[in-house]
Amino acid sequence: MSRITLSPAELAAADRARIIHPYLPGSAEERVIMTEGSGCRLTDADGRSYLDATGGLWLAQIGHGREEVARAAHEQMRKLEYFTSFWEFSNDRAIELATRLTEIAPEGLGHVYFTSGGSEGNEAAIKMARYYHHRRGEASRTWILARHKAYHGIGYGGGSATGFPVYHEGFAPMMPHVSHLTPPWPYRTELYDGQDPTDFLIRELEERIAEIGPSNIAAMIGEPIMGVGGMLVPPADYWPRVREVLDRHGILLVFDEVVTAYGRVGEWFAAQHFDIRPDIIVTAKGITSGYIPLGALLVGDHVAEQLLREHGFPMGYTYNGHPVAAAVALANLDIIEREGLLGRATEIGAYLHRELDAQLGELDIVGEIRSVGMMLAVELVADRSTREPLPLDPTRMPHDVIRRETGVIVRDSEHSLVLSPPLIMTETEAKETVTAIRSVLERTSPTGQIRG
Repeated sequence: MSRITLSPAELAAADRARIIHPYLPGSAEERVIMTEGSGCRLTDADGRSYLDATGGLWLAQIGHGREEVARAAHEQMRKLEYFTSFWEFSNDRAIELATRLTEIAPEGLGHVYFTSGGSEGNEAAIKMARYYHHRRGEASRTWILARHKAYHGIGYGGGSATGFPVYHEGFAPMMPHVSHLTPPWPYRTELYDGQDPTDFLIRELEERIAEIGPSNIAAMIGEPIMGVGGMLVPPADYWPRVREVLDRHGILLVFDEVVTAYGRVGEWFAAQHFDIRPDIIVTAKGITSGYIPLGALLVGDHVAEQLLREHGFPMGYTYNGHPVAAAVALANLDIIEREGLLGRATEIGAYLHRELDAQLGELDIVGEIRSVGMMLAVELVADRSTREPLPLDPTRMPHDVIRRETGVIVRDSEHSLVLSPPLIMTETEAKETVTAIRSVLERTSPTGQIRG
């Protein structure tokens, strides 16, 4: 059947008629249909240009339209497009990628388990944690500790660990034996009863462990920096103290680095930024910069030792170790390394933060600007003194108005505007992004109404 060329209006109509979009009600008419991308720029079906300040969904580390990545996929497809990695079967590109990942990983995480993405990765991590204890003769360790405002994907286990009610409503019952803790969000001092945030959180953690029973808990899963929750950066002493408590009780630590890995925070992994060695690191997104779906778990050697006993780890995905995805990942990692994008994330991230502070810092509705590398957030408030969140009109959200008026794409997350641009963003593009945000926020009242 020949391909039918549709007009922009026809594409939009076909989309509305055929595609179920995440988080989009059927009544929504607007469609932004992207057809091309290059660097930090995108072009839609109408020919309008956009500046991508979100990296898609936190993942376009090397930007759009890289020919060398397309060549890597093409060359691999000509050699071997796919064969299973179950049982004794493997392929050269998956082996090469696994070796590369363990070379850049924190010490002691010397094994790799491949998935197709982050949701699959968190499902695998939760099962690994439980299976690890089962293999060690502690089958009672089934509980998973997570946090409110966490996001761990849409699978059954990861979705249960996710700390937003919207991901649970209508999907009950969720996975049992999951307990949510208070998130590290220092700006929201009201969460901590006037105490030091880390002191409060560690005390809560200890009390929850005692309540459930240490011998019943398999793992704690957490994003090192909480992305969907609003780019929440924990205090510097938070993760070291969490790690000490978990170690004392024999509880594994799973770092969900689906967003933070592969340069986003200025290091290969946020675990290195916080100087923490988790037992399992879940990655996806930036491993290929979105050019093809892939995920990878970096697994501690002590965990892998248990998983590899007897008949091995009884869980697999059809596309485990997909050779084309591995080839694309290797090309992506080469670009990140060759172009010095870890350092660039730190440099341009700091520049973005300074520009945000300079252009937005005096606006009454801006409560806090926070960042680590190329993860940034502007928290919006109705009142700076009370820190009451800014009311939002769902028909005229700030991030939507920014895109429609300026062509700059930013995200809304928990009353914050969130930026996660490609690591190749220039200072000129960074300034353009901040100017676009200011052009809307300076017209936004404490009631959430946007003038004009």
